[in-house]
This record gives sequence, C-alpha cells and structure tokens, in this order.
Amino acid sequence: MIRSLALVAALACAAPALAQNADNRLTLTFETGAETGAVLVALYDSEAAYEGGAPARVAQVNVAAGQREAVFDLPAGTYGMKAVHDINGNGKMDVNPFGMPTEPYAFSNNAVGNMGPAKWDRARFEVSAATAQTIRIR
Repeated sequence: MIRSLALVAALACAAPALAQNADNRLTLTFETGAETGAVLVALYDSEAAYEGGAPARVAQVNVAAGQREAVFDLPAGTYGMKAVHDINGNGKMDVNPFGMPTEPYAFSNNAVGNMGPAKWDRARFEVSAATAQTIRIR
C-alpha cells in the first residue's frame, strides 16, 4: 500500500490530467480535514494497474489555494482512484517508522481497506457519461 501511494504522490506532481472525451467527464470532489497542501490523485483503468501498475491519469488538487476538484475527460470504461492528502506539501506521503501512513488517504467510492488499501472490487466504478464522486479524505 505504501509503495502504491508513494507512486501516486510522485506521479501526481509530475503530470496533469489528460483530456480525451468531454462526454465522459469524471469530477472528483475532495472533502479534506485540513486546508493545507495538496491532494495527489491517481486514476487507474484496470485492476492490474490499480494493484501495482502505473495510473492512467494523475492530478494534483491544490487545497491550500482553495481547489477541491479533479476533473478528467475519459474514454468510457471502468476506473479506480487512489488519493493522498499531502498536508505538509512535501510532494510525498509521509509514513511513520513502521511504514504506516501518517497523512490522510482515500479511495474511489469512499471504499475502505481491511489491513491495507481498498481492493479493486470495492473501489472500481463505471464511467460512460458525466460521472461525479465526493471523496472524504481524512
């Protein structure tokens, strides 16, 4: 889990969301517990990618500047999202000495994991038209 969320942090800082199809616009609205830093978002288009591969799209939501949404124009398909709230703005997910996250994170559908990240089956969702989710990241 730590490795995949660290990848989210690295990739979200490196590349913007890519536009492809406005008919299938995905809007993710983030509710955060802190007003600092940024939410680093990774969107996956398959179970294999979600479980350890590269994201299909990434975005960075600048919470400190008042942003709350990540918008993606996508081809129709099945997706899953992982996000971390980089509260201190250091560009990575901070962890304790045991490797456990010390910054908030969340998954699409507000899915919750059991002793690790939420599994694909709980986080996946379909995009075939305009789609929106509100994600509580705490």
